[in-house]
Amino acid sequence: MKRLLPIAIILFIIFLLNCYVLSGVLTLSSNPYITPVFWTAIAAIAGAVMYGFSRLATHGLDWFMKIAFHIALTLVVAEILMAAMLLLGDTYDLIAGVPRNIYWVEACFLLMLLTIFLFVYGMIFGKYNYKVIRHTLYFDNLPDSFDGFKLVQISDVHAGSLNNPKAIQRGISLINAQKADLFVFTGDLVNNKAEEIKPWLSYFSQIKAPYGQFSVLGNHDYGDYIKWDTAGDEKGKNLAQLKTYHQELGFRLLLDEHVHLNKNNEHIVLAGVENWGIGFGERGDLRKAMAGTTADEFKILLSHDPTHWEAQVKNFVPKIQLTLAGHTHGMQFGLEAFGIKWSPVKYRYKHWAGIKTENDSVININRGFGFIGFSGRIGIWPEITVIELKKKA
Repeated sequence: MKRLLPIAIILFIIFLLNCYVLSGVLTLSSNPYITPVFWTAIAAIAGAVMYGFSRLATHGLDWFMKIAFHIALTLVVAEILMAAMLLLGDTYDLIAGVPRNIYWVEACFLLMLLTIFLFVYGMIFGKYNYKVIRHTLYFDNLPDSFDGFKLVQISDVHAGSLNNPKAIQRGISLINAQKADLFVFTGDLVNNKAEEIKPWLSYFSQIKAPYGQFSVLGNHDYGDYIKWDTAGDEKGKNLAQLKTYHQELGFRLLLDEHVHLNKNNEHIVLAGVENWGIGFGERGDLRKAMAGTTADEFKILLSHDPTHWEAQVKNFVPKIQLTLAGHTHGMQFGLEAFGIKWSPVKYRYKHWAGIKTENDSVININRGFGFIGFSGRIGIWPEITVIELKKKA
């Protein structure tokens, strides 16, 4: 009974939401067919979602469940926005003692339609709308030989969600077109299982850079979010297989370790840690990864979760000049235009995308190459980061 209570409350709130939205629609038209058609559509969507949930144990998150979930999600978000705007107008009308303003209701309805359009666009086109984002970063102790050194970063491929080979190939070609000196991948190659990357091995293995391709693990790579046959250590075998796939991709997986990148008798340090994130498993050992490095060396760290930088990296001694992270995806939803940078993920991560500098330590958070959960992106597009390192004059 206690388990059913939260579900009952949610369903009741959704029912009230739909009643309120319907009241707005009926303000615009008195057609007698609107109400039965509206409730029939709502019942059909709710039924499809419940049927999909009943099949989860046997069919998993199959195509039927994905379609039903995304239709329901799109409609609920659109209705919430319409209802919120409608409530503002109704409150004003109530205080002013005037009838409901039909022009305001029309604007609310158009907002709902626009939201539905944006979700559909995000699911069909947005999730593969790759953007190259460039940064030029200046450092005091960058070796002269590395002045102008260019690296490309991607993160959060989530191969189990990908379903468009042509779009993926376009993304891979865009990565290689940057002609970077170094390529790095900052975790979450798969959603849960290593086998998810198999169909895409021939694609991501095309990525090449003169100074190599390096990678780290993300929280999803450990298989923590599904049940495994513990008797056969399936989870451990899955992780071992994933590490093998990194090799097949040509990625050097850095597991709490570092390497030297050498150029003209000078070098920089490239380190990588296992996933360390508040609330997502604190596996990585930063001290082990940086053991033997010195204060005068220029250091780049690959660490999947940006909370690691906040908690340990930015104040670490010896100084780590640049950290590359991912994980947040920018929640795959938000607005970055007209000087506005907003996403709901900001309420979980104060800094959730792009460059931040603190205590002479810099972090870049990549918005992710793939997607998970919501099969789309709205306003926060998949990112290919290009960073050029420059010697500060």
